[in-house]
Amino acid sequence: MSDAPRARDPLFGAAVLRLSFQLRGSTDDPGFRFVYRKSLQDLGLTDAAVCRYIDAHRDELERHIRASGKKG
Repeated sequence: MSDAPRARDPLFGAAVLRLSFQLRGSTDDPGFRFVYRKSLQDLGLTDAAVCRYIDAHRDELERHIRASGKKG
C-alpha cells in the first residue's frame, strides 16, 4: 500500500516531523520547536497525541522517514 493516503493524515505528518528531529537529536532546536508547536496549533493536535501515535506506529514512521530521505 502506498504511503500517500497516510501522508495526508495530519497526525501522521506531525509524527513524521517530530520523529525526524527526534532521531537526529534535534528536538531542542529552536527552529524545530517553533515550527512543531505552530503545526500542532494549526492542526488542532497535542504533543501527547503525537507521542502516543509515534509509540503505536514507530516502525511505519521510521520506514517512511528513511524512504523520504532517499528521494532527493
